[in-house]
Amino acid sequence: MATIYSFKKGVMEQVEGGVVNEYPLQLVVNGREMATLIASPHDLRFLVAGFLRLQGFVSKVDDFLALAICQDFGAASVTIRGELPERLKPVLTSGCGTGISFNMPKPVQKSSPTRVHAPEAIFALMNQLAQKCEGYQNHGGMHSAGVGSDTLLLHAEDIGRHNTIDRIAGEALLKGISLAGTILVTSGRVSTELVAKASLLGIDLIASRTSPTDMAVKMAEEAGITLVGYVRADSFKVYTHAGAIGATGPEKIAGVTGVILAGGASSRMGSNKALLPHKGGRFIESIYRELSEIFPEVILVTNTPEQYQFLPCRKVPDLYPGMGALAGIHAGLAQASNPSVFTVACDMPHLDPALIRHIAGRRGDCDLVLPKSEHGYEPLHALYNKSALAAMEQCLTQGKRRIVSILPQLKVNEIPASEVAGFDPEFDSFSNINTPQEYYELRNGDKARPATESLPAAEQAHQAQA
Repeated sequence: MATIYSFKKGVMEQVEGGVVNEYPLQLVVNGREMATLIASPHDLRFLVAGFLRLQGFVSKVDDFLALAICQDFGAASVTIRGELPERLKPVLTSGCGTGISFNMPKPVQKSSPTRVHAPEAIFALMNQLAQKCEGYQNHGGMHSAGVGSDTLLLHAEDIGRHNTIDRIAGEALLKGISLAGTILVTSGRVSTELVAKASLLGIDLIASRTSPTDMAVKMAEEAGITLVGYVRADSFKVYTHAGAIGATGPEKIAGVTGVILAGGASSRMGSNKALLPHKGGRFIESIYRELSEIFPEVILVTNTPEQYQFLPCRKVPDLYPGMGALAGIHAGLAQASNPSVFTVACDMPHLDPALIRHIAGRRGDCDLVLPKSEHGYEPLHALYNKSALAAMEQCLTQGKRRIVSILPQLKVNEIPASEVAGFDPEFDSFSNINTPQEYYELRNGDKARPATESLPAAEQAHQAQA
């Protein structure tokens, strides 16, 4: 940990934080000093193997006669079959800190990608990469990349974005993993060097959170690689071979609007939990993306729409300000363009699409489809028909804030806990994140459970949401 000073709004404060490590590694091949690689000090054998592979000096594990790394002295000694060229002409690349190459990789020419990839796969891989980026989460300043189809096969982090793909190439070579037809996701800009290296590995699609260069677009087109940039919560831009991306998955539910409740003070968290980092973006972005895959319309109920301009959906205010979660549900239901709404809080990290579809499928002749968990009713993960509006408005006008106050006036289709458990045995769909400790556990892979014991307590735990 290092002492760092944070300057914000005219105030200088001392904070604790990590600083990314920069490690020079002297590479000696067949007794000749080849280069000094500036990298991150982990898994260096993968970096060295991938660097030599993508420079064309080796193509299989048997080409290595010896590969030794001396971490203490920052040296790598490699013996390979065959001789190195008499003269090695270095080429400075556009890598971070300026990368180096002796043979600019030439992409394999092909007319198109080998398969069609679903948009959901791109989002899933980018989210998985974000969750695995420990270096960036700890102190920033790191690039990351990963490869896979539906789930990540390999991933790497480094201070240099080109080092990340070298590491992946090396690990794949040493472990005998084929990358043909896979998707490469990366945090950095897509340049010609990266496209060429991906082509040599047989990669089908490259997706980045940032932009490609114009030359990278041209090269990807010629190499039959689909090039995707600016991956966000539910969107991206496609620069080449767009026909190789096909929408798959179940149809959206007609007649139902997804409603996200984003009110409350987040007092126990100490900051707006809807904007906390989660799944490679903000918390609320992952919620929005999941609902937008299920419903044709998603709206956000908030009295501070300026905080959520990054979400490409309609934002609506409370019509009864200061009346809590019931007012939030009422606002979404009253202003939705569909006759029914499915509501969720903005901090529910474990939504289950199958359970949501099951609840929505029970909306028939009733005012409210209300699931139950082991703790009782779950009114913030429920479906409301517009026939419930009159009861809501009557309670709100009388100053009644609690959601349960409307139940005696409604025709309720209850979904028992035993039925919910068939989709979600642990009832994680209903859990939310209220405190820094719960958020910490979530970021570390533990499913945080809310401290709710009964219907009143459960509703109170959710009141901050709208």
